[in-house]
Amino acid sequence: MSDIRQLLLAAFEVEHREHLEAIRAALAAAGAGRLPDWNDVFRRAHSLKGAARAVDLPEIESLAHRLEALFERVRSGAPLGRQGTNATHLALDRIEAYVAGLAEAPPAPMPADALAALDACLAAPPESAEGETPDMSGDAGPDPAGAAPLEEPAAPEQALAEAPREGPPEPAQGMLRVPAEAVEAMARASHDLVGSLGAGAPVADGLGRLARQAAELRAQAAALAATLAPALSADPAARASLRAVETALSGLAREAAETARRHAAAGGALEGAAARVRAEAERLALVAAETVLGPLARSLRETARAQGREVDVTVTGLDVPVDRATLQALKDPVLHALRNALSHGHEPPTRRAAAGKPPALAIGLDVAVRGGRLHVAVSDDGPGPNLAAIAERARARGLLGADEAAGPETLLGLVFEPGFSTAAAVDTLSGRGFGLSVAADAARALQGSVRLEAGEPWGSRLVMSLPLAAARRSLLLVEAGGGTYALPGAAVERLLRVDRAALSQAMGRTLLRLAGPDGAEASLPVVGLAEVLGLPPAAPSPRLAAVLLRAAGRRFALAVERLDDVRTLLVLPLPAVGAAPDLVVGTAVLAGERPVLVLDPEGLAARAEGAGALHSAETEPAGGTTAEARRSTLRATILVVDDSITTRTLEKGILEAAGYRVVVCVDGQDALERLRAEIEPVDLVLADVEMPRLDGFGLLQALRADDRFRRLPTVLMTSRGDPEDVARGLELGADAYLTKQAFDQRGLLDTIGRLL
Repeated sequence: MSDIRQLLLAAFEVEHREHLEAIRAALAAAGAGRLPDWNDVFRRAHSLKGAARAVDLPEIESLAHRLEALFERVRSGAPLGRQGTNATHLALDRIEAYVAGLAEAPPAPMPADALAALDACLAAPPESAEGETPDMSGDAGPDPAGAAPLEEPAAPEQALAEAPREGPPEPAQGMLRVPAEAVEAMARASHDLVGSLGAGAPVADGLGRLARQAAELRAQAAALAATLAPALSADPAARASLRAVETALSGLAREAAETARRHAAAGGALEGAAARVRAEAERLALVAAETVLGPLARSLRETARAQGREVDVTVTGLDVPVDRATLQALKDPVLHALRNALSHGHEPPTRRAAAGKPPALAIGLDVAVRGGRLHVAVSDDGPGPNLAAIAERARARGLLGADEAAGPETLLGLVFEPGFSTAAAVDTLSGRGFGLSVAADAARALQGSVRLEAGEPWGSRLVMSLPLAAARRSLLLVEAGGGTYALPGAAVERLLRVDRAALSQAMGRTLLRLAGPDGAEASLPVVGLAEVLGLPPAAPSPRLAAVLLRAAGRRFALAVERLDDVRTLLVLPLPAVGAAPDLVVGTAVLAGERPVLVLDPEGLAARAEGAGALHSAETEPAGGTTAEARRSTLRATILVVDDSITTRTLEKGILEAAGYRVVVCVDGQDALERLRAEIEPVDLVLADVEMPRLDGFGLLQALRADDRFRRLPTVLMTSRGDPEDVARGLELGADAYLTKQAFDQRGLLDTIGRLL
């Protein structure tokens, strides 16, 4: 295949998807009773035809030409009808599948059913919206056989020459196919690169220290020469030697200062370049949900056709950028959920008509970011969950006692048990009871949750709620308890500054009177972020800074010490060493490797329910604030050593929130060099075991062999929890050995507190 054709096909793959999604969105709007822009739909079909001609795909060109003729009828006033809608969906699915198969050699042939379905629609007499046959005598009208005249496909050379007129945009920039694994590896490497640049800090500090020492030695030599001047006057050789030493020291000081300057300039340039590389790598690592979840709608329609069922599939939110690995993990569970909706949502046409439902089963797939979490929902307008059948099946399997009563929420939670099914028989869609358990397992593996809801008045909705994986989000940075935290911008309704005197107390809680969106005033609870996080609050000030949050169907004011900034940052998933997963949804890294924890507004809302009155001056302990007292006793310096930027970020955030000063290193060798350079006094080392260059065991062994660090408290924390690994760490002199699988934030802080 020629390079120009490869470029054209790559451009066509992007363009055809845009046209198909626009046409599907118009069909969904028409099905919901809204009036689509049929002129735009007609133009989409026309552009798709021209683009297919440009890359010599006559099969797609023929289908697009029939679609163009069909939409010409519709924009002239004829209704599309159920037959036309089904034929259009079939044609779009066939086009999508055909383009996806072009990478195969040879590509699979285009099935003839879509062309036949469109021809059947065009052969039928067109009915106008008022029941009259419109005038279709224009050039775009159908021929006597019912299909608009189709031009002979142009030769490939002619099509390429005509591409600028009717085909896709000229692919001047070019497009490349890159394996997903390569993109993910580049994203990880870029994070490691930025983290590794911190290893140059000891070199810069050392150069600066060398320049200062050389300058001090030169000054001492000059003072010594002045003191010994009378004696040196009688000894020219000694005087010349001392002058040579002064000159050498002066040159050394200048050279060291210049080297330090050049190193700082080069380091700044490297950090800037690394930051740009990381930003671009992060952008490539995020893909629209449509790239993985988009084809599932076509797969579901194919399954429905094979079952002889009518279905309308609506997808929304597929433009949301999501981490590629998360999308791949969601692909099978979402497909299972869609097939489950198709199976359990099926009803006889007479029953649907009696309930006032449209003939086709409506299934929706929605992807959205709400309250700092990724929500993937599959809904249907079928009969909804049969709670009686679920209870009967649960008792038969021993999940419920014979006389045990269970509420709807409990019963709906049982459907995620492996092998649980209320289907009367096993077929190709359901009956084995593993579809929803797959969704539940996937949600748990991604540190999320899944729930099944009964619709009102009918239908069902399955929702997977997942913590944000690596994705760029708008975050509001706030300060509380002496640390910086991030709140997802989507949950922030307003920023507030109010007088404490305007707050009221009721039933042990602090309340704020505030006008709602409808203009009506409401009393909203006010909770302090420091109190919610279990941190000591700062001294209260007359003016209160707060964030009005909306989460879990509630509005409340979150009091903070300071409103910092709004930034778009990469939100990284929590590592295995996570704490309070109901409260923290991820981590973000600010400039200078400064970590922040991204808080979950829904978790804050849940904790706010049990929070008491806001901290005030009356509750201030004698002798200063609790925060000041705590900072005065917990300013020990801890060196965190871990090659994972996410783990370093979380550990640093936990320790800084507890009042410690934290410095980080990217591996054992980096930590050993920093300690030997004596840049700052270190009171404790918290190190991973598995690291490049020098692992945790090697670092511990080197520290215990050095008299300066023989008694330096060292804690190893790793995923290697085998008894022999624990024994080896303790034999080498570790003061504590913690495993990430059994990690507990309070346990870590208690261990460090005992050692210090």
